[in-house]
Amino acid sequence: MQEIYDRARNIRVAIFDVDGVLTDGTLYYADSGEEMKAFNVQDGHGMRMLQDSGVALAIITSRTSRLVEARARNLGVELLFQGVAEKSAAFRSLLDRCGVAPAACAYTGDDLVDLPVMTQCGLAASVPDAPAPVRRRAHYVTRARGGQGAVREVCELILYAQGRLASGVASVAGI
Repeated sequence: MQEIYDRARNIRVAIFDVDGVLTDGTLYYADSGEEMKAFNVQDGHGMRMLQDSGVALAIITSRTSRLVEARARNLGVELLFQGVAEKSAAFRSLLDRCGVAPAACAYTGDDLVDLPVMTQCGLAASVPDAPAPVRRRAHYVTRARGGQGAVREVCELILYAQGRLASGVASVAGI
């Protein structure tokens, strides 16, 4: 676990996939064709704490959704890459925009399309129900599933490694 904390200590940008990470991966469609997704409030709270500690947040997803745009806006995530066919290209763009090295980035993914970024970043995380090649490549596999606290777990891991978890909790709790 010490190696994971060492990696997390250097993180300046935390990047998340959407379907299967920020959500449980289920796509809901209304009769009208409107797509719906469920986001976990505790995941969002973890993202806010991480952002308040000085770590930038980003989302890279291969799908495009107004819901994701609204959730990103709600959380203050300005680095949003949607409709990305090749996630490594978006990752390179993100590195340029943020002026950081790959080792300063954490990426949480759940499927094979996430591997190109996971193999480049400093801290690769996965959810437990990801395919075996993804879990094997991850430095850290969450206990919680996507959309059910996995993102919060990654955020708290980074905050803990950086010595900021207690202050993050205190600032949110008003103590």
